[in-house]
Amino acid sequence: MSSPAAAAALTYASEHFDDAVALLSEFLAIPAISCDPEHAGDVQALAEHIADHLRTLGPSQCELLTLPGAHPCVSASWMQAGPTAPTILVYGHYDLQPVKGELWKTPPHQATVIGDRLYARGSADDMGGWVSHLAAVQAWLATEGQLPCNLRLIIEGEEEFGSGHLEPFMDAHPQAFQADAMILTDCENPAIDVPGLTVSLRGVCEMVLRVRALEADGHSGLWGNAVPDVSTALMRMVASLVDEHGRPRHGLVDWPAPQRAAAAAVPVADEVVRSGAHLLPGVDPLPNGDRSRGEWLWLQPAITVVATTLPTQDRKKNALRAEATATLSIRTAPGQTAEEMHQILAKALEKAKPPSVLAELELLPGAGQGWLYHPKGPAFEAVDRAYLATWGKPMVQVGVGGSIPFVALFGRRFAGLPLILNGVMDPQTTAHGPNESMHLGLFRRAIAANTLLYAELTKPGVL
Repeated sequence: MSSPAAAAALTYASEHFDDAVALLSEFLAIPAISCDPEHAGDVQALAEHIADHLRTLGPSQCELLTLPGAHPCVSASWMQAGPTAPTILVYGHYDLQPVKGELWKTPPHQATVIGDRLYARGSADDMGGWVSHLAAVQAWLATEGQLPCNLRLIIEGEEEFGSGHLEPFMDAHPQAFQADAMILTDCENPAIDVPGLTVSLRGVCEMVLRVRALEADGHSGLWGNAVPDVSTALMRMVASLVDEHGRPRHGLVDWPAPQRAAAAAVPVADEVVRSGAHLLPGVDPLPNGDRSRGEWLWLQPAITVVATTLPTQDRKKNALRAEATATLSIRTAPGQTAEEMHQILAKALEKAKPPSVLAELELLPGAGQGWLYHPKGPAFEAVDRAYLATWGKPMVQVGVGGSIPFVALFGRRFAGLPLILNGVMDPQTTAHGPNESMHLGLFRRAIAANTLLYAELTKPGVL
């Protein structure tokens, strides 16, 4: 049962929900596309606009953290609860994915409500995630004059292209990251009414398979059937890495029963896959076989061909090519290294290589680590209490099939702290794609959960 103070804050947050939506819409109007130099001014403008708003909330400190060559981090703190109260850090990112070439049904940088969803780039990834915390902060300040805990806020501007400067920011500004527990907001829920606590991520790396046979392109009529075709050899070799469904034949992980059971306990129905992945009519999700869909999505590696040098229709010619390459994006299982997967696949490709060609598999630099976490202890009991009170159910432990570099970084730098990974995404969000959206009912529940979570985490013995 919540305290009178928490109950008052919850009531305020509910009554001012439209204000939170309006604030989110205001931030979404600035196209802070961090990977595009043409939008560098927008990234800076949004960071400054966020900081200006935070200053209206009476923080102990608020500033833009800067480093040479980096987009700024917004840093703010509310330390009025005093030195004996725990300090919670909330992380989010304000930068956006590009929208060029995508077919949007609404203006991508103008928040538009259709039914129970708000459409805009960044609505759920990740503006809605950390704005749900701003609404919770506002609720406590308006009703109690201060938060029940000390709170630090870090809003990064480079997450959408790898968080390359985040660790240098940690090194340069360690005080901004000091906390007793951390809430990382950039994650997904398995359904709009089922809250998700992310406990694992797959890693990611890229490898280039290069197949060679000739010194230069040769006439396909003169030499066809006498010399090898590197293009068909390339396709055969890539195809050898996957089974009839397109899943990896090599590098699969035999997980202990508890991990497999936890993944199987999260429902990922066929309809969720059809709608979330936008399958065409007549196309079915892949069969699960002897593993659950959650295990396939979160705990096993995946192979995707993301580029090839095979000739396109506008560059075709009747020639045997001298060389053909394919770039493979490999999602590694949690705990599986890029180097380990490279050795496994290189060995498999050597066996699959036609004897008439030369081939090599190169591991490209820049691999992202996976992450596996075991949420235990009083902090996560507090999380369950907050979500049970506001969602009607505790958080469900889920994995994320994608790779989020900042999570592995936080996991390495702050391994001894409770790391609470939540967010406002759901299977219909379409993050990184056209028509990204956030479910408004989920947003409302996230605000309520955050509001109560601050109080639950300050109870004696939690942190």
